[in-house]
Amino acid sequence: MTAGTTASTTVSSTVSTAPAPLPAFPMPRTDPLDPPPALAELRRSGQALTRVRLWDGSTSWLAARHADVRAVLHSPHFSSDTSREGFPKATAAAAALAAGGGGTRWLVRMDPPDHTVIRRMIGKEFTAGRVAAMRPMVERITHELLDGLLARPERSADLLAALGLPLPATVICLILGVPAEDREFFQDKTYTAMSANASPEEVGGAFGELLEYLDALVREKEARPTDDLLGRLVVDQVRPGALSHEDLLGIARLLLIAGHDTTANMVGLTGLSLALHPEQAARLRADPTLVPGAVEELLRYHSVGNHGLSRIATADVEIGGQLVRAGEGVLLSLNSANRDAAVFERPDELDLSRAAPQHLAFGAGIHRCLGVPLAVLELEVVLEALVRRLPGLRLAVPLEELSFRHDMLTYGVRALPVTW
Repeated sequence: MTAGTTASTTVSSTVSTAPAPLPAFPMPRTDPLDPPPALAELRRSGQALTRVRLWDGSTSWLAARHADVRAVLHSPHFSSDTSREGFPKATAAAAALAAGGGGTRWLVRMDPPDHTVIRRMIGKEFTAGRVAAMRPMVERITHELLDGLLARPERSADLLAALGLPLPATVICLILGVPAEDREFFQDKTYTAMSANASPEEVGGAFGELLEYLDALVREKEARPTDDLLGRLVVDQVRPGALSHEDLLGIARLLLIAGHDTTANMVGLTGLSLALHPEQAARLRADPTLVPGAVEELLRYHSVGNHGLSRIATADVEIGGQLVRAGEGVLLSLNSANRDAAVFERPDELDLSRAAPQHLAFGAGIHRCLGVPLAVLELEVVLEALVRRLPGLRLAVPLEELSFRHDMLTYGVRALPVTW
């Protein structure tokens, strides 16, 4: 009897101590306007970091709480260099994106001191004063696009195609000195390059075409500088030898992609939010001083970085009580951090009458998005224009019929059919 009892106890013990399978990342959404519910469960678990399994079978830590995401982003013991062994890539497309480049360097993948030097060079182009001077240009382009929209006799359109895509593409092309006729080319290639579902061959092909064009454009600027961002960098940095052709090419690529893909998707989600919440749109229309805060709230609520950011530890470091060993990767869920009830009251509610300055939609620390002033300016202009000029904005189809970019590195709607 004793032997039987012992055997039974042994079997029970073996079963109970078997390790549970690691959760897979990325995690699925159940509501297109909310992050995956599994992330909320992780925030409530009290754990700073959780081990997850990625698409290629590798594992990584995952940070879902605001405090832990922020701690990693501000720590000098984490690297953004995707070439480091063990650097976590959330999807196959992210891995292809990291492998692409044709020898050019991405600012977002650099660590100090190189990152510090090059960021300082570009930062002068995106100061608050220089960006504020762009407001008339952004307003002109926005209202010209809306003029065309409102002239349609059918009083319906795809707001993403009519405003969301052309506005930021036009703005960044003007800033960089890219001919207007090439905007469509960049939209198409950027879409492929940022697709989480694209094959490595498709991502590589899109980047190859982008790089080929940009290389020719940069060489043209080097030969005959013009009064635009790339032309000024040629005169101020390339000719004195402070910046190489390859680095300028990397800057052009980063600004072109980051300068319109994320903003385009935020414009689409902004239009969707106004259509779903007409009472909040009316509040903004009655009090335009609420617009800047509303933009911050929209950025917090939507957080278009679909799979967040990635880092790798360069030394043993503790995050929220959890030891991360040198060489271990950490995935940072920005959309989860921006729904953290420890930081934001009613985090799953969109409230355009409040501001959310602590959001991490643009990241934090030394790699916080360089183009924040420009993105915020564009969104402020769009938001104010939409509530004023399209007061009857509403969806032309049920919400359930909208297609969302679940497979993309930048989240948003694929199209936004509206009427007014």
